Amino acid sequence: MTLRVGGAIKLKATFTAENVKTDPTTIILEVKDPSGNVDTYTYSEAEITKDSQGVYSKIVEFDETGWWSYEWHGTGTVIVVDGRRFRVDSQLI
Repeated sequence: MTLRVGGAIKLKATFTAENVKTDPTTIILEVKDPSGNVDTYTYSEAEITKDSQGVYSKIVEFDETGWWSYEWHGTGTVIVVDGRRFRVDSQLI
């Protein structure tokens, strides 16, 4: 996935237990920019939106070109780590 600097993306996670959407006890999203800085967001601090049972999202803006990555962490009732990476360029190709 390639995106444009100055834009934003909605990062979404679906947590399940035995194929049923389930809310974890704690939800953390870590976003790493191309310079290696990591921003950490938590649901308890209202930085992450609950879209529905077991489904959470966060809109992240990017101000730097290069490879960005993110990881969702769920703890307690649903222990999950899931992540991806995406490229941000100064212009679309």
